[in-house]
Amino acid sequence: MTRIVHLSDLHFGFHRQDLVEPLLALIAEAHADIVVVTGDLTHRALVPQMEEAQRFLDRIEARTLIVPGNHDIPLLNPLARLLWPFRGFRRHFGANLSPVAQAGDARVLGVNSADPFAWQRGLFREGEIGRLVGSADPHAVNIVALHHPLEQLPSVEKRTARRAPEAARRLQDAGVRIALSGHLHIFALDELLATGRHPGLLQLQGGTALCARPSDARNEIAVLDVERDAVRLERHVAPMDRDGFGPPEIREYALRGGRWARV
Repeated sequence: MTRIVHLSDLHFGFHRQDLVEPLLALIAEAHADIVVVTGDLTHRALVPQMEEAQRFLDRIEARTLIVPGNHDIPLLNPLARLLWPFRGFRRHFGANLSPVAQAGDARVLGVNSADPFAWQRGLFREGEIGRLVGSADPHAVNIVALHHPLEQLPSVEKRTARRAPEAARRLQDAGVRIALSGHLHIFALDELLATGRHPGLLQLQGGTALCARPSDARNEIAVLDVERDAVRLERHVAPMDRDGFGPPEIREYALRGGRWARV
């Protein structure tokens, strides 16, 4: 079994300062094998925000895997966004924008889905899907981690990242079993399974871990206990009108006949 903490959309610079310590305590208590952070560590990719996010991450004792989100690219500086969009991210969070990590039986494949030329939408770059397919390990539980979801529900107004449908299909066919993403600030899992489009790919779209936007209503992270054909999920939610995190919501999933189902 591999324990993974998944958090996304921290948005340092526009974050709930009162939730930072409870969040760090929750991560520490999880004793994860790896902490996966799927982008938007900052709100506007400014140096002070990156420094604050870096200090936060430095306090996590577990191993981390971090990929960028669209908010980690300069928005207000068009020249920087087009000529050196990931300079700040590389300096503070690591030179590799698509890292790969082995944690127990899990193989986590990071994807940089942020696109400086279409700031909000995101994309899979030329050759990226093939790289991921080629990196999948038939003896491991293969997990992709990216900021932009592979699939979105019809109620979502934002456009799906370019080549995302192709990526979801080919990754599922290659034996990738779990996808961790963020971006939308809306938790979704069972609703995506119910579409039936990718039954062999358990897609967890995480909510925002720290963003203070009132319309989000809540902050949250997920703790996953991952086995070859089973996942136990703890969803930890902190409503914005309350202090700290409440008791976790527990869900369990099983992979049977190539299809995930809640049990």
